[in-house]
Amino acid sequence: MTNATTNECADIFRFFWSWTSDPMRVAAIAPSSESLARVITREIGPSDGPVIELGAGTGVFTRALLAQGVREQDLTLIEYGSDFMRVLQLRFPQARVLWMDASQLAQYKLFPEATVGAVVSGLPLLSMSPRKIMSILNGAFSYLRPTGAFYQFTYGPRCPVPRPILDRLGLKATRVGGTVRNLPPAAVYRITRRQPLGARRTSDPSFAEPS
Repeated sequence: MTNATTNECADIFRFFWSWTSDPMRVAAIAPSSESLARVITREIGPSDGPVIELGAGTGVFTRALLAQGVREQDLTLIEYGSDFMRVLQLRFPQARVLWMDASQLAQYKLFPEATVGAVVSGLPLLSMSPRKIMSILNGAFSYLRPTGAFYQFTYGPRCPVPRPILDRLGLKATRVGGTVRNLPPAAVYRITRRQPLGARRTSDPSFAEPS
């Protein structure tokens, strides 16, 4: 058995154990697939660094970000599970790994304002209260550049951030892909700041009305 296979089996066991211990926090019985990792990171490149990853788990999305050319030292990995945090520290020694609740992002000065190019979230937003979702987005967007984006996956049929929250924060959500090669199948949304009505580039094929 190769080291990669051994790590994969260990990660599956670790996720399952964490899920049985606290299903509302983990909300998945297995790590995200490499297919989902490619979808959620495919718009991100080296110029987007620094990048924040929320709920980094065992590092599936982290490895995909590195494959996209993002430097390991440009990664800040936020993880609330202490068991996952230790794994991340061992696997990505050049990244900044922080043991904290993602809803507390705004309480700490992790970066100068408008420094971060992208935020990738593996958080189970569907199991969170609207207040907590708003705190997470407020914190993330306090660091994001004006053109930066927040990427979130979901197992549900629509964006996991409710429309009233998007409206209140002046954000829009666009579905950018999905995969059936995940347990369960998942979709990915890009969440960005809304442009003033007069500044919208309607000729841009990537533009879509908020969902």
